[in-house]
Amino acid sequence: MSEGKQFVIFAIIAALVLGFDLWGGIEGKQVEEKGEIKIAHNNYVENIAVSQLWKQILEEKGYRVELIQTEKAPMWAGVAGGSADMIVEVWLPHTDKPYYDKYKDRVEIHQPWYEGTALGLVVPEYVEEVETISDLNKHKDLFQREGKPSIVGIDSGASLMILTEKAIKSYQLDYELIESSEPVMLSELDSAYKKKEPVVVTLWNPHWVFNEYKLKYLTDPKKVYGEPDTIYYVTRKGFKDEYPEVINWMDQWEMDDGTLGELIKNMEDMDSPEQAVQEWLKNHREQVNKWIEG
Repeated sequence: MSEGKQFVIFAIIAALVLGFDLWGGIEGKQVEEKGEIKIAHNNYVENIAVSQLWKQILEEKGYRVELIQTEKAPMWAGVAGGSADMIVEVWLPHTDKPYYDKYKDRVEIHQPWYEGTALGLVVPEYVEEVETISDLNKHKDLFQREGKPSIVGIDSGASLMILTEKAIKSYQLDYELIESSEPVMLSELDSAYKKKEPVVVTLWNPHWVFNEYKLKYLTDPKKVYGEPDTIYYVTRKGFKDEYPEVINWMDQWEMDDGTLGELIKNMEDMDSPEQAVQEWLKNHREQVNKWIEG
């Protein structure tokens, strides 16, 4: 083969390779890999939702993101010990206070992204006999489960469960607190609601369930459940120095009942968390761009 023909062949190959790289870099939107970030979360639907949201956003920007699902106590211990990088949903100054007080010297708290939470004991609005937590003792016959007046709770060790145990003592409730999980609690609520039966559960908002059913918090005059919280994200010590641009983006992050409620509802309606977040991002890309570019 002549040198001229070899040159032409090499030139064509080079052009094809260059063209592929350009296509991959521009049309395929490939970006430089920037490192791995581990986000710890529990099985609460809104925690899964916002963790998956930031997973997709950060992966778009070139980070590898691992989601670690566990329970509240090991989640905090993991970030404090450095085996996880962040928790994206921390309720302060009340709900997560026991964990924050324990680990505050080994974690860093950043800007809030949601304000005005609530949590406590909830019943359907059709349960007209009960308006306050104290009323529960007057109507123990309404909330029987296996022969005992019962409150349907969530995961053992959750801050809401710790506060509910405190409420039982404070109000001298003759009730059993049933440990379960968020899905089990919601299933119990749904089953009772469809039959118009009384049920009392531990709940919080933001939560999509308040858009589905007519519910009411029981008044808490002793303020056992505290005042409204603010939701922050927390990282391990040193993370902000290693990933300053991530901190800059997440410090711009803000959500309200509308945007967060829509995301959580997507989680309930769609086949996977990934699909739920993708659909939400389609409708809120401008908002996300403000977090990143701001």
